[in-house]
Amino acid sequence: MLNRISLRQMEYFVATAESGSIIIASEKIHVSSPSISAAIAHIESELQVQLFIRQHAKGLILTNVGEQVMKECQCILAQAGSLYSLAANFSGSIRGPLKLGCFTAFAPMLYAEIIHGFSNLYKNVELDLCEGDQEVLISGLLRNVLDVVLTYDLNIDENFIHFESLACLPPYALFSEEHPLAHASAVTMEELAEYPMVLLDMPYSNDYFISLFKSKNLNPKIVKTSKNSEVIRAMVANNIGYSILNVRPKINYSLDGKRLVRVRISGDQRPMHIGLATAKNVVLNTVAQAFISRCRAFISDQYIPGMGAPHFYDPHIRTKEDE
Repeated sequence: MLNRISLRQMEYFVATAESGSIIIASEKIHVSSPSISAAIAHIESELQVQLFIRQHAKGLILTNVGEQVMKECQCILAQAGSLYSLAANFSGSIRGPLKLGCFTAFAPMLYAEIIHGFSNLYKNVELDLCEGDQEVLISGLLRNVLDVVLTYDLNIDENFIHFESLACLPPYALFSEEHPLAHASAVTMEELAEYPMVLLDMPYSNDYFISLFKSKNLNPKIVKTSKNSEVIRAMVANNIGYSILNVRPKINYSLDGKRLVRVRISGDQRPMHIGLATAKNVVLNTVAQAFISRCRAFISDQYIPGMGAPHFYDPHIRTKEDE
């Protein structure tokens, strides 16, 4: 059904159709090539049609049905643009304070498109951002010092907190290029338990990572911990140990310039869900409702702002994200 194809995926498809190349479209709209490829594959899967034929001399050529789909997508995108123009005339009615909380690990990735984008759209909103771990954010909601929190579904007391899941983030194993398991297509929890691990030691997150082992009667060999995800990535990149994470940064490098490899964990592992948490005893004002609507529109399993697509990195293939 068409409602499973997002406007963003249509934009990626149209940009590719107009450019005749995924690489050119990527440079034009500033989106990674894998993300564009994933969007096109999703549309083809939903509609059960082939949109392009690849020709070595001419690049990507639209099929007959691809041309018709492009025209329909262009019409839909034009209509959506009209809706945004109409809504902009009324954006001045959204005004007042918004006390927003965001989980530290993914705040840098969501900030530009979700948080700054909201402030830029609603000039009369006074947005106050609190970044923190789950303990800090949930406490803020319960004390009514935060209106809305973007976070994980960890330690949510359903008697007091309402949580709306927006996207699923399965766990993956992160290795340095030199790690013996870095070139595997997938790893098991049993294999991971044999090697040194560095643990992201944030409240409730640490319990989640350890529970992945405990559910299989295993114990991880934790050699280092940190509350900072970038420190964890640096430890992994320097081959101190592997780690398990859920957030998918677009860059496959640590901040000290060493390459990282993301590998799928086989089996049925409990994912984290990124979503919106609000206090049940509070009536949300218009500003909070507008922010929640933006999050629903911009975050899904198919696309999470600032994060890489849910594919896994092949260290032998150099992608645009590595440049």
